[in-house]
Amino acid sequence: MRQGREILVIGGNRYFGKRLIARLLATGDRVTVLNRGSSVPPSGAIHLVADRNDEKSLIEALGSRTFDVVVDQVCYTPRQAAVARRVLTGRTARYVMTSTVEVYEYEDSAAPVRETAVDPLTVPVDPELPWDDEQFLDSHYGEGKRQAEAVFAAAGPEFPYVSVRVAHVLGGDDDFTGRLQHYADRVRTGAPIAVPAVNHPATYIHVEEIADFLAWATTQDFTGPVNAASHGTLTTGELCEAVAAHLPGGEAVFQAVEVGEVSPFSFYRSYGMDNSRATQLGFAFGDVRQWLPKAVAETLGQDV
Repeated sequence: MRQGREILVIGGNRYFGKRLIARLLATGDRVTVLNRGSSVPPSGAIHLVADRNDEKSLIEALGSRTFDVVVDQVCYTPRQAAVARRVLTGRTARYVMTSTVEVYEYEDSAAPVRETAVDPLTVPVDPELPWDDEQFLDSHYGEGKRQAEAVFAAAGPEFPYVSVRVAHVLGGDDDFTGRLQHYADRVRTGAPIAVPAVNHPATYIHVEEIADFLAWATTQDFTGPVNAASHGTLTTGELCEAVAAHLPGGEAVFQAVEVGEVSPFSFYRSYGMDNSRATQLGFAFGDVRQWLPKAVAETLGQDV
């Protein structure tokens, strides 16, 4: 990994974001973290306070600074992408956006989904949608990320970008999502776990592995979308089996539903990601079944 670079990290100061920052600092990079001031970055990082939605605020906070790489952990909408593109064009040689597997929310494929399934250059962008409404944004998470990718892709060579489409993340004692705890609570009590009548497996990545991947992506020169997922897939049953191993006497009871809300890692569609592009570019992924027991132990340590 190249050392001594100037790197800007926008948001993402917890979970795998803080692990990424620690990795960059450990290799000798000079890291600047920009957020709204709600959290202090790790020791050794420079802290800038600005609202990334406010273009004037962002320009004032950055001043005349330029960066070798920008890692944007909190770009959720085409409006945010447009601001970032305007402000950062000419200020960075590489922009890495943390995107999501949910850009494939309309896919349903028995074969692993490749990046070409969602080409940002063909995604319509509508900045006039109510992106500032939290409920709208929450229910249009995948759409917001797709349109943000499209804004960056439309810039062409003048804005070299990468969109890292991150699989479902597991592991760490600081997992704030509560998704594995959802299963632990039900396995412990025998409460039913809602799953689709036809429940599809999905792709995952360990919290440490995605931090490794993002750090690696800052050192590369490829552009465009790239899938980041460990090898292999997991079913809800396999997740619950791993959880039950930490809860003696616990039992997973599944309740099939045809329509409606299901448990966090249960899926009506098959949209597990193909990781061959990243593999061919040189990143070595782990196997999801090998690290799953460790991930569950980390997250549910209080239950062991």
